[in-house]
Amino acid sequence: MKYRLSGLLLLAQATTALAVETPTQDEKGFWYVQTSVYTRHFSPDPDHNNNQDLIGLERNEASGLVYGGATFRNSFSQRSYYAYAGKRYDMTDYPVYLKLTGGLIQGYTGKYKDKIPLNGLGVAPVIIPSVGAHYGPVAAELVLLGFNAAMVTAGVRF
Repeated sequence: MKYRLSGLLLLAQATTALAVETPTQDEKGFWYVQTSVYTRHFSPDPDHNNNQDLIGLERNEASGLVYGGATFRNSFSQRSYYAYAGKRYDMTDYPVYLKLTGGLIQGYTGKYKDKIPLNGLGVAPVIIPSVGAHYGPVAAELVLLGFNAAMVTAGVRF
C-alpha cells in the first residue's frame, strides 16, 4: 500500500510538471484529419445516401481560426467538395468545442442541382455548425447539415 501511494504521488507530480512545461497542441495549433462515420437524414428519401465517404483536412490555429477542405459523397451519391474557413470555440474546463464554418460547396449537379440553395453556378455558399469533443489526439464531431441531416465524424489531431 505504501509503495502504491508513493507511486501515485510520483506519477501525479511528473504529469503536472510535464503539463506545465510542454505547450499543448491547442496552444500552437494543429492539423485535423477526419472521416464520416454516421449520417442520418431527418426526412428519409429512397434517393438519400447515408454513407458520405467524407475525408477532410483542417488546420486549427491557436486563436481558434479554422480552415480546410473536404471531399464527400452528397445526399445523392455525387462526389462533392467543401472549402471553408471558420472559428472554433473551446470550452475552458472541458475538451468540448463548438465550431462554425462557412464556405463553398460544389458537386450538386443534374436533377439535384436545386437541392441546395444558391447553387445557380454549380457552387453554393453554406454555413455548417458542429459540436465536438476530443480525448488527446482523437476527436469526434456532430455536424448539422442544414435542416436536412446530421453527420458524426471522427478524426485525429496532429
